[in-house]
Amino acid sequence: MAKPSPHLLFAILSIASLIPLPTGAFSADRPTDRRILVLVDDLSIRSSHSRFFSSLQSRGYDLDFKLADDPALAIRRYGQYLYDGLVLLSPSVQRFGGSLDLAAVLDFVDAGHDLILAADSSASDLIREIATECGVDFDEDPAAMVIDHTSYAVSETEGDHTLIASDDFIKSTVILGEKKIEAPVLFQGIGHSVNAANSLVLKALSASPAAYSANPRAKLSSPPSLTGSSISLASVVQARNNARVLITGSLAMFSNRFLKSGVQKAGSSVKHEKSGNEQFVTEISKWVFHERGHLKAVNVHHHKAGEMNEPSMYRINDDLEYSVEIYEWSGSSWEPYVADDVQVQFYMMSPYVLKTLSTNEKGLYTTAFKVPDVYGVFQFKVEYQKLGYTSLSLTKQIPVRPFRHNEYDRFITTAFPYYGASFSTMAAFFIFTVAYLYTK
Repeated sequence: MAKPSPHLLFAILSIASLIPLPTGAFSADRPTDRRILVLVDDLSIRSSHSRFFSSLQSRGYDLDFKLADDPALAIRRYGQYLYDGLVLLSPSVQRFGGSLDLAAVLDFVDAGHDLILAADSSASDLIREIATECGVDFDEDPAAMVIDHTSYAVSETEGDHTLIASDDFIKSTVILGEKKIEAPVLFQGIGHSVNAANSLVLKALSASPAAYSANPRAKLSSPPSLTGSSISLASVVQARNNARVLITGSLAMFSNRFLKSGVQKAGSSVKHEKSGNEQFVTEISKWVFHERGHLKAVNVHHHKAGEMNEPSMYRINDDLEYSVEIYEWSGSSWEPYVADDVQVQFYMMSPYVLKTLSTNEKGLYTTAFKVPDVYGVFQFKVEYQKLGYTSLSLTKQIPVRPFRHNEYDRFITTAFPYYGASFSTMAAFFIFTVAYLYTK
């Protein structure tokens, strides 16, 4: 086989160098400066859900719309991810096109990227499996929908009460914003359950105690598998690598019709001119895409009291000071993070010192303590985990040595009884010697 000419290789490399390779995940300087891939079953969703997409674009996101079964579909090239967020609005897709599959979506999240998944009653096994891998389980009955005969949305037609007006939101301002959502959220779709033992999954929107999941077109012959407040309508996941996921069983929840529609909850005399859907999906998407609750720590520093340089080791009983700066991304800039629950451990096998850091409310956290009277290899550890915020894990290793032979006090106060015993023994021996030699 003939070898390619050097001129041809040079031309190929020159062209390849002109192809921009996007960076993976979010940058340290601008966490929200990212590209998002939107996969749909039908491109008509671009118009039927345009208000939601316009909200993302107005906040600086670059949306790339593709059919979920596009044969040229790819999210990774040359070892680099082409997108930083993935929005799956394709509940009925049986198999993704191109190189995208279940493993690729999970690897995308494992690499620290964010995901929004919306399903409905037509959800395929592929979509259900992605949700299961993220920690939630949709109702196994493919025809089941969430039904509520007490918290349904009042409409001109009575219907089967699958159009639900829910206002059971998660109690977290960092996830849903400071402004309270006054109007109920319209939901029509399938419910799911979360594992109570899984601390990474949280119910962002729950059904009422009277809700249940069943086929609205069939007679209920056996107790439903999902009932009451255990049904989650929308759940959020923050993985240990700080990737964020939103999973909901209602594709219509993001639609223009639900975002613009008025709502009146059954049993309530208050009729809201506009549902809470637009505020809910906007605020929760801000959290999913790290516009809120994203923390970074910089300038971790420790030194002896009265000094500024960081030493290579400490001596037992030294007085030291520890400091770190923590900031939160506001969507446009880094702002000082203010909290009273940030702690540092001085750790060797177990924490010997645990101190709560004090803040100047400008991002700087400081504390001071005495090195314990134990020598070895210690670590300064900050393990900060708070609902809705990205976790911080900071470690710095430092050895601690004992006193040198010439650093001990010449006379130790606690050793005075031993000194007294030694001198009294010598005095007694002298007196005994004199008495023995000079007395008969």
